[in-house]
Amino acid sequence: MPPLCTLLLGLLLLHTPHWCFSAAANDDTLMAGQVLAVGGKLISRNGKFALGFFQPTASTIISKSSHNATSSSWYLGIWFNEIPVFTTVWVANRDQPITNTNLNLTQLKVSGNCNLVIVNHADDTASIVWSTDIVNNRTQASSINNNCADVLLNTGNLALTATESPSSSDQLLWQSFDYPTDVVLPGAKFGRNKVTDLNRQPISRKSLIDPGLGAYIIELDTTGIVLKRHNPSVVYCNWASSRTSSLNLIPILKSILDLDPLTKGLINPAYVDNNQEEYYVYTSPDESSSSTFVSLDMSGQIKLNVWSQANQSWQTIYSQPADPCGPFTVCNGNAQPSCDCMENFSEKSPQDWDFNDRT
Repeated sequence: MPPLCTLLLGLLLLHTPHWCFSAAANDDTLMAGQVLAVGGKLISRNGKFALGFFQPTASTIISKSSHNATSSSWYLGIWFNEIPVFTTVWVANRDQPITNTNLNLTQLKVSGNCNLVIVNHADDTASIVWSTDIVNNRTQASSINNNCADVLLNTGNLALTATESPSSSDQLLWQSFDYPTDVVLPGAKFGRNKVTDLNRQPISRKSLIDPGLGAYIIELDTTGIVLKRHNPSVVYCNWASSRTSSLNLIPILKSILDLDPLTKGLINPAYVDNNQEEYYVYTSPDESSSSTFVSLDMSGQIKLNVWSQANQSWQTIYSQPADPCGPFTVCNGNAQPSCDCMENFSEKSPQDWDFNDRT
């Protein structure tokens, strides 16, 4: 190499920030010591899901003309990799957006204490934007820190694992399925861990271009499935108020889905209640041929969505509450009529309510 080129290369290396020397992420796994920057992504082995940084964009129709609205913020998330309509299924930093000015200085990595972190390197300092916040209390922690890895599984679940020795199996430290945003994918549990008090609670997004915490939250507690308005917390609707009704809910749901050729056999729902956990879960019999997910949308509706190859769009084929109640009302999935007034409110027109007009 000519002396001038050698000198220029040496100067370049001297002025390169230390965090740029880390290796790039590979395929579906981010190892300790590697980083994922904007433009890079992890892709699940089946090619169905991708993880990376993204900027929300939504198409809107205003005055009969189409407009694209784009957020000025960036997020780390998981999306359907092979669907032409960009659709996120999980977002890490929902309420900690990354600005354009800090974008090129932001990276995802596995930290020294086996946490998954989004780090910003502005002004040569490393500030944490978001973290999995795992409390690592294992006695062998110091010996396994270099064997931590972040893997995007075929299910769309992001799993943070550690291996104590080459002969031992991976130990799950954290997974995105335990911390849903507004989507529950096939195989993900919706419910609570009775031992750790972990409650997997989907929360709706703020808007089409803002994945931050929205107005509705759904959870499974000791009273059943509860849909609430978020901040302040007000019960909006509930279903399956006992273990018996929870067990009965599954065959009812299956019978409803089997009535429609579009939904018949599409998913297999199940309910589990034991000493450690209580949860609902669903699976798709043929994962290779269809993309399906359940979402809690901005209006408070729980929707079963399936990708239509013919229409090249998502189709909502089942929703609950089927007919959302009006303002200052709550719904009860176990009663008929399902809508009633919120506490301290009364019907303005009882006659209209008799005719099922709840607006």
